[in-house]
Amino acid sequence: LEFLEKPGLEVIDNRPAVPLYKVKKKDEGDEAINLTLTHLGIDPKERGVKLTFGGDLCCASGIGASAAQVVSLARAVNIADSRSLSEEEINAAGYEGEKGYHGTPSGIDNTAATFGGLLRFQRTDGAPIFEKKSFPSAIRIVYASTGITASTTEVVGDVRSKKEADEAWFASLLGKYTSLVGEAEQVVEEGDLNKLGQLMDQNHALLQELTVSCKELDDLVDAARAAGAVGAKMSGTGRGGLMIALTPTEEVQNSVAAALEKLAPQVWKTTFA
Repeated sequence: LEFLEKPGLEVIDNRPAVPLYKVKKKDEGDEAINLTLTHLGIDPKERGVKLTFGGDLCCASGIGASAAQVVSLARAVNIADSRSLSEEEINAAGYEGEKGYHGTPSGIDNTAATFGGLLRFQRTDGAPIFEKKSFPSAIRIVYASTGITASTTEVVGDVRSKKEADEAWFASLLGKYTSLVGEAEQVVEEGDLNKLGQLMDQNHALLQELTVSCKELDDLVDAARAAGAVGAKMSGTGRGGLMIALTPTEEVQNSVAAALEKLAPQVWKTTFA
């Protein structure tokens, strides 16, 4: 971030991205930048700003690129304007920015982008509750993109309409989902990778029932499981975007990645402890 002598906002976006992501997300991204700057008291009409976004996180629906963008913007303002923002204040600015992309964000993506690691996150009527978790062994995962960029605002709005049309159906689904999350938290603490994979499979089935999966995601999930993944599910908004596969060993991780590369335009591998 650079402050300029002349008023105005210049944005240079050098982030890697799946095809058409930046085109389809431009209006939402512009709004997210404006919301973040406004929250932090920066008005480009009074004080010119030049923003340059970069990094190695490939922008794709479901990977948290929007949250990474607005959280990094908050951090850049903190440095360039010689402030002393706390992590909580950085996170709050990221949440405001996420409204540009998501309308009514849950807060999980900006929290993950701010604090990193493995998190347990719970949305409440007030401030969200989250705590960092750890897994006793390395977690190897494979991500694959459908190549489809979905609008979170549109998908969330459609799901909200379905909820309002059938409250009992949604309540039943939410009960299953909540139970699954509680079980998964215990499994993470126990370090049971195979059981965690089974719960991921169950989670994907619930998301199918919620109508946010799609054939492209389902095909990638099935391919990952067939190649040896202990679990796989869609990630993020759905109806496009990404899926994630859990792999127990480096050999299986490579096998799953190779299988997905035959179907997906982009595939990534990563490992964290």
